[in-house]
Amino acid sequence: MIVATELTKTYAGRPAVDSISFEIPKGEIVGFLGPNGAGKSTTLRMMSGFLPPTSGSISIDGLDVQESSLQARAKIGYMPESTPLYPELRVREFLAFRAEIKGIRGGAARKRAVDRAMELTQTADRAKWLIGELSKGYRQRVALADALVAEPSVLILDEPTASLDPNQIIEVRELIKSLGGEQTIVLSTHILPEVEAMCGRVIILRQGRVAAAGSLDEIQRSLSSSHSASLTLRGDHAKAREIVGEIQGLTVATGDVVVRDEAVFSLTVSIEQAEGEIAPKIEQLVAAMVSAGLGVREVSVETRSLEDVFRELTTTDRALEETAAEAPTSDADDNEKSDGATT
Repeated sequence: MIVATELTKTYAGRPAVDSISFEIPKGEIVGFLGPNGAGKSTTLRMMSGFLPPTSGSISIDGLDVQESSLQARAKIGYMPESTPLYPELRVREFLAFRAEIKGIRGGAARKRAVDRAMELTQTADRAKWLIGELSKGYRQRVALADALVAEPSVLILDEPTASLDPNQIIEVRELIKSLGGEQTIVLSTHILPEVEAMCGRVIILRQGRVAAAGSLDEIQRSLSSSHSASLTLRGDHAKAREIVGEIQGLTVATGDVVVRDEAVFSLTVSIEQAEGEIAPKIEQLVAAMVSAGLGVREVSVETRSLEDVFRELTTTDRALEETAAEAPTSDADDNEKSDGATT
């Protein structure tokens, strides 16, 4: 559904997005992640046709966003981080106006489209309200309704839950998840649990390049083959360490931490194995512990969260930013910032 090839955007000679390529199949929900200035918003704006790339190309459902701009954009519902709304219009008036701009002809057809968008975003109870009188959370919902009103094939959402309260965030998450499969959804957010809850795949940007792409499990496996398990045991500390050492691929990371008394302790075991071989190794370890007379109170395999993965892939950026902040900059360098710059 979405194909980017060597996509590049430069400002004052500096790349905000630097030759990135990716593909997003139809019906997937994909999260765009990265620290501030990584190029997320710039990429989404090029994807939506709002910004022209300096070089490279991006297509929507086989249509080049630059060469077939109107046809490609007709397939897109785009919700920018700060959606420009008309405060003097009522919610229904605004959505009807937007539906007409997006090519929905006929009063009955527009009414159906607007009613559907308001129902999905739970804004029907504010249909007659002036947008300028709405809370920030409701304005965010109206912006999402605008993106949905023409029933696009592709939804591009930049920080879709910004300014919403916890209950509204859950509602919007459920709405986005329900649209997956019917629509291809690309969303950018700083809320990492949100990505874990909604997205089947993630694309992590770093300094304008793709640092990692795929499912969270795939990215975790590509970063390291080391996993760990925590065991709470009862019995001989030394015997437990000896058993771990006898099983190939297992090493004691930390241990001998007293939990309740001297006979109950914990061990953290590093597992140097591929993902599919973790469970058999744990089973072998537990069986050996039981056979040796040790009591196994608890076993938990530790997996890295998306936050851990994100920090590992982007921590270097922070050091580089600090170095850049200490170095003198030219006037040209200050003209544009990577994310949020527009032409």
